[in-house]
Amino acid sequence: MIKVCNTYTLNDLPLFTRGRVIALGYFDGVHLGHQDIIKKAVTIAERDGLTSTVQTFANLNKSDSKPLYTSQERTKLIGGLGSDEILVLDFDDVKDMEPLQYLTDIIMNRCIGDTLVMGEDYRFGRDAKGDVNMIREFAKANNMRVIVVKDHMLEGTEEKISTTWLRKALNDGDAGLARELCGRNYFYSGYVVQGKMLGRTMGFPTVNIVVPEDKFVVRRGVYVSRVLLGQRVLYGVTNVGRRPTLEDAVNDVVETFIMNFDEDVYGAAISVELLHFLRPEEHYSSKEELILAVERNKEQAADYVKNLI
Repeated sequence: MIKVCNTYTLNDLPLFTRGRVIALGYFDGVHLGHQDIIKKAVTIAERDGLTSTVQTFANLNKSDSKPLYTSQERTKLIGGLGSDEILVLDFDDVKDMEPLQYLTDIIMNRCIGDTLVMGEDYRFGRDAKGDVNMIREFAKANNMRVIVVKDHMLEGTEEKISTTWLRKALNDGDAGLARELCGRNYFYSGYVVQGKMLGRTMGFPTVNIVVPEDKFVVRRGVYVSRVLLGQRVLYGVTNVGRRPTLEDAVNDVVETFIMNFDEDVYGAAISVELLHFLRPEEHYSSKEELILAVERNKEQAADYVKNLI
């Protein structure tokens, strides 16, 4: 039986008397360290007959670092880890709350928190003044449990997996390292939009997703990719960027040539996973040079995919 994970805001969160096991964090990236925290909360809740709840945020957009995933993508990833529910807090509503007020009004009184699960370096509240020690003191005074999950080290290293490291990997175009840090490929998802069909006139029709303005953009360039379209798994060559040779667009686009595929899928929901970086986005002096580059990339992608199958 598939477990259903419900998503709530603070206003529509159900009132429970049995209590919640709450995984505390933002969980941007949902990397392996985040997954440890969420899975621990799920395990404790199932064992003790409580409700597992994952707290995350909407509108937490820092000026220098856009979220790695959209709110919809992040809640889908979190829901796949087995939690009963996700609580999405509007950051604007809580950013000025003092840590003690946050713990009292939201976690204890509104969420009926029984057990709080977090990472070692968890910070919260106004100016990030709240920390694990404060939570321990609060929990002791209010008969709540606290579980602090140890940092997750990348296998074979003594380096802690973190959102900062994941961002750096993606900024470098290191799709393989990002995969190691998360246990899955980094992806863009959305609905196929109709472009200018310039690729089709040059012999490589593409499917396009516009990157939302509030989502992180990886190193611009060309990648080997895996495309999930309905129940089908396809492979291709993806350019993430602004197509400087053809139009130098204002918005970033995820533009994918899918191997052995020529169907009209405008409006379809797809997910494009980045497998391997091939080259940075470049401005070519002519369409002919661009065509030659794309043909080379198609051959490289085909060779890469052969080793996967």
